Amino acid sequence: MVTQKPGKFIVGSIVTFLIIFGVIKIVLLSSQDAGKQAVTPESMTAEDVAERIKPIAQTYIGEAPVVAAVVEEEEIVGGGQQIVTQVCSMCHSSGMMNSPKLGSKADWAPRIEKGIETLYSNAINGINMMPARGGRPDLSDDDIKAAVDYMVSLAK
Repeated sequence: MVTQKPGKFIVGSIVTFLIIFGVIKIVLLSSQDAGKQAVTPESMTAEDVAERIKPIAQTYIGEAPVVAAVVEEEEIVGGGQQIVTQVCSMCHSSGMMNSPKLGSKADWAPRIEKGIETLYSNAINGINMMPARGGRPDLSDDDIKAAVDYMVSLAK
């Protein structure tokens, strides 16, 4: 049976300790270097931080909120055709959210049967998912009526 001398055990323990200490030192120095190379944001004001962490998208359960379209000093001048083109066609050209499609007699017939005043009222005050005045509060009642008249003429 071979026995180890206590001197070899102490030397082996010291060498093992130095190796472990060296590895830990290398890891810590690498961590410090990584921290020095990190990019800091330009501004840490509350508004800038909120802008950076805001969600990419939002999900609505139930009715979607009505958001008025942003109008940049642009006035709609002209008759119902221009209003329909600029405001109403976004939904009514594709039938979005069950809106009656432009020019579709089948979609418009049940609505026309209720009378033109009902159509005017629904367009001015909103109905179901359609916002009041098509989401454009700056449009007058006459503008809305002209747009309704134009859409009804396309369905006849």
